[in-house]
Amino acid sequence: MHHASIRTANIHRAIAFYETLGFTVTERFTAGYTLACWMKGLGGRIELIQIPEPKPAPDAFNDEHYVGYYHLSFDLTDTVTDLSNWLNDLKKTFIEASQQDHNQYTPLKVLLEPRQQMIGDSIYEVAFIADTDNLPLEFIRVYGKISL
Repeated sequence: MHHASIRTANIHRAIAFYETLGFTVTERFTAGYTLACWMKGLGGRIELIQIPEPKPAPDAFNDEHYVGYYHLSFDLTDTVTDLSNWLNDLKKTFIEASQQDHNQYTPLKVLLEPRQQMIGDSIYEVAFIADTDNLPLEFIRVYGKISL
């Protein structure tokens, strides 16, 4: 996959959010009549597109009847040894950033605290947060394997 595209109400806040997660802007451009950029990080590439007259996104995380793209998922297995500690550090980073620049940052919204989930023969740590437009992002880490 080349990239996942995210429409955002405020591209500058979205860039700041994703930079805090570890992404970097690789290209800035216009898409038709609006601002856009590509960002790389966490093993993937995203495209942010500013929407001039945004409407709130549907609640893909909590609406059990929602149909469509659900979330982006980032595998932190090779970079993080404990998802709970990583998430706690990220919360602190966002709190500090929001205290310094409340126009650009808000405290991190956690949709699901880290928990273990068995999928096939693997046990994963899984957590969800929301981005600046309330879109769900999953962070996953292989915790271990079991013998079947």
